[in-house]
Amino acid sequence: RGSLLYYFLSAGDRQMDDLLLVTGQTVCQGGAEHPCYKMAYFRDMTSRVAFWEARKACEMDGGSLLSIENAAEQRHIEHLLQVTDGDFWIGLTRTDGENTQEQDHFASCPDLYRWTDGSVSQFRKWYFDEPSCGGEACVVMYHQPTALHGLGGAYMYQWNDDRCNMKHNFICKYEPGTTTHITQVRLHSITQVRLHRITQVRLHSITLVRLHSITQVRLHRITQV
Repeated sequence: RGSLLYYFLSAGDRQMDDLLLVTGQTVCQGGAEHPCYKMAYFRDMTSRVAFWEARKACEMDGGSLLSIENAAEQRHIEHLLQVTDGDFWIGLTRTDGENTQEQDHFASCPDLYRWTDGSVSQFRKWYFDEPSCGGEACVVMYHQPTALHGLGGAYMYQWNDDRCNMKHNFICKYEPGTTTHITQVRLHSITQVRLHRITQVRLHSITLVRLHSITQVRLHRITQV
């Protein structure tokens, strides 16, 4: 049997589960020709971030806020979010921003949304009667497993436009060849991640913003055969 690698995150003398829960290792599946993803999930709701903070964090980490090319990629992201709770920013925003006076009145509201990474994908998965537009110009992917159902059913994985200053989790996407390849990552507990067949782990704690003024995070490795 191969060895199992356990990585524990700590900041000073405080355990990271007192601060946030971030599945911060980059998840790569399907070979080197496919993109990789990082889920920035904050258990502490006060640590969640606005759209522009999320976009900056992804770009500082060498990626971009998530764009979704097709239904298969949407399903892949849904699978990755199963252990989380709360909505996630994706990289879709209305081109006129939140200034409704500047809207192109010859274009319908849904047609004004563009991907921040330059993708021209026309794939969309709006929740019922969304986008509502108005002052809501940035897009989240719903993930509210305990919420009461709305007219469109459960608030699970569909998209909704929201005010850009609202605080949410976020998802980064990395083009092929830009990150270390990890064949499988599974969230094992709040502070423990079980990793299989890993050659290297990159941890960019500083780009995962709002770490309660903590600027140094240590990665502790324990190898068990």
